[in-house]
Amino acid sequence: MTQNQCPQDDYGFPPSSAALDSPNGLIAVGGELSSERLIAAYRRGIFPWYESPQPVMWWTPDPRSVLPPQQLHISRSLRKILRRGQFQLSVDQCFSRVIEQCAATRKDEPGTWIGDDMRAAYNNLHRQGIAHSIEVWDLQGALVGGLYGISLGLVFFGESMFSTHSNASKVAMVALAHLLKRANFALIDCQVESEHLNSLGARNIDRLDFERLLDQNVNEIIGPEIWTVPTCCGELL
Repeated sequence: MTQNQCPQDDYGFPPSSAALDSPNGLIAVGGELSSERLIAAYRRGIFPWYESPQPVMWWTPDPRSVLPPQQLHISRSLRKILRRGQFQLSVDQCFSRVIEQCAATRKDEPGTWIGDDMRAAYNNLHRQGIAHSIEVWDLQGALVGGLYGISLGLVFFGESMFSTHSNASKVAMVALAHLLKRANFALIDCQVESEHLNSLGARNIDRLDFERLLDQNVNEIIGPEIWTVPTCCGELL
């Protein structure tokens, strides 16, 4: 299945009005992480999040944290970092390493939601041209930050990011927004609110408003040529 093919089956996901208030947004439990099911879920604003060996848990929280690429906030200190050109950038050069690092940075926490089955599922979506990664490298060629997510139409569904160097994940977000602005994307889905993302301009909106935005944008057609960024982070400004 390619990015622009639409699954005809919604895989039995109930309407978002059936999602629980506590825990916020839990809408379904069970099922597999096939590409078809994942695409059908994301098109509805539903995403998987669980810790193995639990069954797959599907979520659509209310409110929803979103960031229009055009509204990314770059602080004065972050602008200085970008101007120094201390990072190099790439897209989709080592997707599997990015997702592994996103999982590894959570090893000190009690459990991780990026288990083997999740990594396999998103690597499969990457091979289909649906999941993408932004990589941030230091000048010695070490991978020091990045993010990955799902692209459907003009919506990018952010999944996770990592940083082993101060501000590297923020640089990845600036690179992503740069790419998406150029391609006229409407939205970065940040899923749930965080201080880190709020500092970059993310805001909460009602779930129904989020679903309306999805309806308006997930069916747009984009080409693979958009997935490029400048090599040097200084070129993002």
